[in-house]
Amino acid sequence: MSHLFQIIFYQPIFNLLVWLYNVIPGHDIGVAIIVMTVIIRALLWPLSRQSIRSQKALQEIQPKVEELKKKYAGNQQEQGKAMLALYKENKVNPFSSCLPLLIQLPFLWAVFRVFQAGLKNGSLDLVYSFVARPESINAVSLGFLNLAKPNYVLAILAGAAQFWQAKMMITKKPAIKSPESKDENMAAMMNKQMLYMMPVLTVFIGVTLPGGLTLYWFITTLLMALQQLYMFRKKDTEPKMLN
Repeated sequence: MSHLFQIIFYQPIFNLLVWLYNVIPGHDIGVAIIVMTVIIRALLWPLSRQSIRSQKALQEIQPKVEELKKKYAGNQQEQGKAMLALYKENKVNPFSSCLPLLIQLPFLWAVFRVFQAGLKNGSLDLVYSFVARPESINAVSLGFLNLAKPNYVLAILAGAAQFWQAKMMITKKPAIKSPESKDENMAAMMNKQMLYMMPVLTVFIGVTLPGGLTLYWFITTLLMALQQLYMFRKKDTEPKMLN
C-alpha cells in the first residue's frame, strides 16, 4: 500500500516540484512551491467547488435545522424524517461536503511527505528519467528565506488565511432571546471559539514544520479562501443577472 501511494501520489508531486525548480529562472524553491500549489489547487478545483457549495448550503439552512431540533426534541424518529425532508426540499446532501475533502487527503499527505523528506538529497533518486536531476536543491528562497527550517512569519500568515477562510463560511443569524434558544446560543459560541482556535492551532503547528510546507499550507489556504470568495460573490450576483 505504501509503495502504491508513493507511485500514484508522492512521486508525481515530487517530480513536479523538481521540474518546476529546474525551469524557473534562478532555481528558486519558494517560487516553485507557489507554482506547484497553484497547479494542485487548479486540478482539485472541481472537488473544492462541490465541497464549498455543500458547506455553504448546510450553513444557510442551519437556522431551520435548529428549529427542527427544538420542535422534535423528544422524538428522534420524527426529527430524522423532518431533517431528511428539509435536505430534500433544499437539495442538500449533508455528506456531499465531506467526500471531496476525503478525496483530497492523499494529495495533501503526499505534499506533506514531499516537504518532510523530499528536499533531502537522497530523495532525488526518485526523480523520473525524463526530468533533469539537480545535484541538490537549494532550500533558500529569495536569497534569505530558508524553507528547510521553521518560519514564524509563514506560520502566522497561514493562520491568518485559515481565519479568513473560516470566517467566510459563517452565516450570520438574527439574535434569538427566547429561553429555548440556550442550546443554539451555546452552539454558536462553540463555533465562534473554533473560528479562533483553528488559526491559533495552525500557527502552533506551522512553527514546528519546515518553512516549505508552511509556505504550501499558506498558499493553498489562501487559494481556497479566494475560491470561496469567488463562488459566494458569483452566487450573490446570479439573481441580479436574472432580473
